[in-house]
Amino acid sequence: MRAYHFPFDKRLAVKAYVGTTTVGVKLREYVVLGADRRATTGYYVAHKRTKKIIKVTDYMAMTTAGLVADAQMLAEWLKTQASYYELKTGTRMPVSVAANLLSTLMFSARLFPFIVQLILGGYDEKPKLYNIDPYGMVTEEKYIATGSGLVVAIGIIEDGYSEDMKVKDAIELVKKAILASIRRDAFTGNGIDIVVIGKNMYKEYEFELSPQHIPS
Repeated sequence: MRAYHFPFDKRLAVKAYVGTTTVGVKLREYVVLGADRRATTGYYVAHKRTKKIIKVTDYMAMTTAGLVADAQMLAEWLKTQASYYELKTGTRMPVSVAANLLSTLMFSARLFPFIVQLILGGYDEKPKLYNIDPYGMVTEEKYIATGSGLVVAIGIIEDGYSEDMKVKDAIELVKKAILASIRRDAFTGNGIDIVVIGKNMYKEYEFELSPQHIPS
């Protein structure tokens, strides 16, 4: 695992974790997570099919914006913690506990931080959605966007969001927000992945970009 030391590599680290667009919205019965697929190194497109929504359990997933190695390490660590919790207690780990575990680990590494911003979504008795920053600050949200395209995406989400909207409309809203970022942000692109989580439900969707979605 590699992490940058602040403040000596602060500018490099900030550049590292903003290059993407990820979105999360919470409905009455579901959480919808979305992300683009483009991975960049500087201005070079390093990968066009990067999975930025990582399944943690059958009822929980996280989106990642930042260094791939840091994000993968945190995801695998959380998967292990969730499995251990279930073996030890006989019950599945609540999403709030998972968010607090990530927050504690990331805060403990604040002098050599993980260069990631995470959205953690899942379903306990009801949907849960959390935003976790590189220093471990955790907040519960109704909707959130992260990455270099967040300024564009969050405006679309705020304009169309309702907690009572149908899940199919939420999927379209998340797609619309990420597509808007693709048109305006060079670090976002190459397709959209969406995950919907509900009670006893975990469903993945993939959307390819058609020519009209590609900026001219």
